[in-house]
Amino acid sequence: MKFRKGRRPKRGHIEIIPMIDVMFFLLATFVLASLTMQNIHSLGINLPQGAVSPTPAGANVTLTITKDNAMSINDTPVTIDILQRTLEPMLNGKDGHLIIAADNDTTQGVVVQAMLQARRAGAEHFIIAVKSNE
Repeated sequence: MKFRKGRRPKRGHIEIIPMIDVMFFLLATFVLASLTMQNIHSLGINLPQGAVSPTPAGANVTLTITKDNAMSINDTPVTIDILQRTLEPMLNGKDGHLIIAADNDTTQGVVVQAMLQARRAGAEHFIIAVKSNE
């Protein structure tokens, strides 16, 4: 009597093409997610030149002042009269950090008045946005 050899067990293998597809999908997802996390809350303005230091993590409220003295807070247009009322809820729990992005040609008086209104709204620390010298 002759015995048949048993079936050889199949060895597992990894398909590389589906794995590449999954990795590409994950890469694209993380790139798009990181782009949406960027803090881009300003209008097109000409910032003054200066030395740049890192922005604190909690500072995500930006007051933008254009050269024609138009103001916006995180892309929301405001006037000097309603600046304090608009800023108060935004600064609540943000450690009082406010980024001031004022155009190079903006008059100093408008920036000072905006900063005084922001101080009344609860801003404790002002960060002046500048262009890097590099």
